Amino acid sequence: MALHPIEASALHARRERVFLVIAGLFLGTLAMLNILGILRFITFGTIETDNWGELTFAVAVGVLPYPVTFLCTDLICELYGRARASAVVWVGLLLNAWVLFILWLGGVLPGFETIDTTTGDIARDAANRVPVFFEVRTLAFGATIASMIAYLLAQFTDVYMYHFWKKVTKGRHLWLRNNGSTLASQVVDTVAVILITWFIGGFAATITEDTNVAAFLITLILTGYVFKFVIAVLDTIPLYYLVRWLSRYLDIDPNAEYRHATDPGPESTS
Repeated sequence: MALHPIEASALHARRERVFLVIAGLFLGTLAMLNILGILRFITFGTIETDNWGELTFAVAVGVLPYPVTFLCTDLICELYGRARASAVVWVGLLLNAWVLFILWLGGVLPGFETIDTTTGDIARDAANRVPVFFEVRTLAFGATIASMIAYLLAQFTDVYMYHFWKKVTKGRHLWLRNNGSTLASQVVDTVAVILITWFIGGFAATITEDTNVAAFLITLILTGYVFKFVIAVLDTIPLYYLVRWLSRYLDIDPNAEYRHATDPGPESTS
């Protein structure tokens, strides 16, 4: 296949296409998790406590794909550098804003819904519920705003910590910068997104009156973080494989900046 004029070489084209795939996976996952948000919770069991009663360990369905975003940013950090990783994070923020705009636009444009003439709002059905889109819109709108704030804090923490550990270890110990950056950023993300969604995202409306709010939120934060912690540890394996394979495929030396001029040989990332 002939190269496009902007493609300097076959190798350059290959590198850009791989970057497009990783960035696309990152951005697609980001959009999906914001729409899924807190529409459903997946339970992992319950325990009885003396002070807080029965605690249910659960994660929002939107959390399921979220660890993939950190794997993607770690791959971009390792192969393409901090500037590219930061650029993708900013594009992700714009994508969040785009999702918010479409949610808003879809709600203000006229549709086939019946309007309550006394309040001017969309009429509720016999079960006192609005059409599904507006239920999804309310939860997704709040979750996306929360995600935008938590996302910026967490992703920039991830990028910063990844390169901090890479600099400290002189490019060695890939497992340390992968887990050290992700686990730190997941604390920021989990706490921020749960609390912000609770206060501004309509999360409180899903809670019954007899729920211990403090216990509920703490349980969600702990459960979400433990889930992300486990996934972060497990994704070390595919990260090692992908970095090793892509480094050869793309002819990129992830640790070139840390090599000594007198030591041109490969340096271990173990």
